[in-house]
Amino acid sequence: MNPTSPTSTSEPWRVGVLFSRSGFMAIIEETQVHGTLIAIEEINERGGVNGRELVPVIYDPASENALFRAYAKRMIVEDQLSSIFGCYTSSSRKAVLPIVERLNCLLWYPTLYEGFEYSPNVIYTGAAPNQNSVSLCQFLMERYGSRFYLIGSDYVYPRESNRVMRELLSKRGGEVVGERYVGLRASRRDFAPVLNEICELSPDVIFSTVVGEATVYLYQAYADFGFDPKNLPIASLTTTEAEIAAMGPDVGEGHITAASYFAGLPSSANEAFVKRYKRRFGDDQSTNMCVEAAYFQVHLFARALELANSLDPEILRPMALGSSFEAPQGAVSIDARCSHAKLWSRIGRANSRGHFDLLQQSSSLVPPDPFLTGAGFGQLAPA
Repeated sequence: MNPTSPTSTSEPWRVGVLFSRSGFMAIIEETQVHGTLIAIEEINERGGVNGRELVPVIYDPASENALFRAYAKRMIVEDQLSSIFGCYTSSSRKAVLPIVERLNCLLWYPTLYEGFEYSPNVIYTGAAPNQNSVSLCQFLMERYGSRFYLIGSDYVYPRESNRVMRELLSKRGGEVVGERYVGLRASRRDFAPVLNEICELSPDVIFSTVVGEATVYLYQAYADFGFDPKNLPIASLTTTEAEIAAMGPDVGEGHITAASYFAGLPSSANEAFVKRYKRRFGDDQSTNMCVEAAYFQVHLFARALELANSLDPEILRPMALGSSFEAPQGAVSIDARCSHAKLWSRIGRANSRGHFDLLQQSSSLVPPDPFLTGAGFGQLAPA
């Protein structure tokens, strides 16, 4: 039997889950596993999809791109899976991409990224640069000034995101006064030379695209140096409630993140989502933008699967394009033109409780513009 073909069988629908539950990226990717699993559980509690339950086949690539590649191939070839929910870093996505394209699998990717990519084998549910970088740049220049210092982890996403930020600044009359990269396994002491340089250059804003455990060490080192976020905040696209909890809310307080979702959004849909998440994973656990995207993309998948009644990517993908779901962030949908999600754009400031106070948000969904052609930047309004 071809497991991707329509059939009247009661056999479960098997899907892949490929996020790191160990290694230096586990701090955020483990939460993406949680978001995926809670959505699968919700769907199964309602009877599954067309009477068949969803069953996740989970691998831990341990923050290693070589394992992402190996497990993606195993999932498709040996486990005969044709939809994979996975990847946080762009380097892991790019490691998996040739495999899913060659073997014709669908990768559901729930992480903000640098844009400038399109694959018919990927459904992108994280934010593209026009849905976060553009609004963040404008906000920071208006509130703090035009001199930015860029710090990132040394791989494709931070370098490309910093390139985008540099171009956005240039168009608005701003400037980059310094730019540094650290290893993905950077320690707390590795940030001392960076912060010494920041002391010398006196920028108005620090823009961070540091990821994983290194995010925690950056903010802790910043606090060690005695900087004040009221005057010189770290602004980020990659610092969520998960990293704030790990560094300590007292360390994260006052810093800024642009995201489609924050745990404290005041809506009944989000309140129910947060309540269920805490009941499932612990009262001390918080949702975040990566959890939420991992969660809603499974529901989008399930709606497409209900219509297609097949896991065959050639049948399933057209059903996914244009689909919509009332997510915790608000209504979202997949833009059929580019396989990216239409999302909300928001800016928040971390508070003493480890959550984000909402400062600005878009008045409606922001269409994706992954190649920054100029359309769909959206307008932010005070929260």
